[in-house]
Amino acid sequence: MLSVNTNVWAMSALATLNAINRELAVVQQRITTGLRVASAKDDPSTWAIAQMQRSELGGLKQVSLSIQRGQAVVDVAMMAGENISDLVLQMKDKAVAAMDFPAGSTERAAVNEEYLSLRRRIDQIANTSDFNGINLISAGGSDSVQALADTKGGRISVAHVDLSTTGSALSGLPTDLTGTVDSTTIEALSTGLSNVNSALGRLGTGHKALQTHLEYVGKLQDTMEASIGRLVDADLAKESARWQALQVRQQLAIMALSMANRQPSIILQLFQQR
Repeated sequence: MLSVNTNVWAMSALATLNAINRELAVVQQRITTGLRVASAKDDPSTWAIAQMQRSELGGLKQVSLSIQRGQAVVDVAMMAGENISDLVLQMKDKAVAAMDFPAGSTERAAVNEEYLSLRRRIDQIANTSDFNGINLISAGGSDSVQALADTKGGRISVAHVDLSTTGSALSGLPTDLTGTVDSTTIEALSTGLSNVNSALGRLGTGHKALQTHLEYVGKLQDTMEASIGRLVDADLAKESARWQALQVRQQLAIMALSMANRQPSIILQLFQQR
C-alpha cells in the first residue's frame, strides 16, 4: 500500500542503516583501541576474567621487583665477601713472611702492622656492605633477604653469614703476628679462607635461586599477557575487512533509504492528467 502518512519502505531502510552504523561504531572502536573486549558491556564474563588476570599480572610485576631488590642485596654481599677472601689470602701471605723474621724484630713488627691493617679492613668491609639497609655479612647481624616468590606471600630466603673477624667463619684468625708464627697459624688462616669461600658459595646459591625464579616469573608474565591478549584483543585484519564491507553496506543502505523516500512521489503520478 502506498501512503503519504506512513512510508514502510523508508522505515525499514532507516532501521537497516542504523543497524549498520551501530556495527560500524563497534568495529571502529575495536580498530582504535585494538581490543575486542574494551569494557564490561562488550562481553561481561570475558572482561571479568581478563581483569582478574590483569590483577595477577600486576602482582607478578611487584614480585619481579622484590626479587631484583634481593639480588642487589646479595650482589653487594658477594662483592664484599670476595674482597674479604682476598684480604684473608693476603693475611696468610703476611703470616708466611713473618715466619722469616724473629719475634720482636723490626721486620716482624712491620709485617704485623700490615697484617693488622688487613684485619681491620675486613671488619670495615663487613660492616659497611649494605644495600637498601640490609647487610648480609655484618658482625652479629641478623638481616636476610626475604624476596617475594609469588602473589600469595611465598618467599625466597637468603640467610645472613657473618664475615667479620668476630663471626664464626673468621673467629679463628690469629689476632696478630707478634708471637710464635708456625704451621698452626697458617692452618688457622687457611681454615678462615675456606670458611669465607664456603659462605660465598651459600650466597651464590641464594643468588642463583633468585635468578632462576626471576626468569620463571618473567616467562609467567609473558604467558599471562599472551593469554589476556587472546581473550580481549581484536583481530585487526578481520576487523579491517569487516570495516570495508560495512562501509559498502552503509552506502547501499543510504541509497535504499533515498529510494524509499521517493516512493510517495509515485502517488502524484496517479493524479496527473494525461
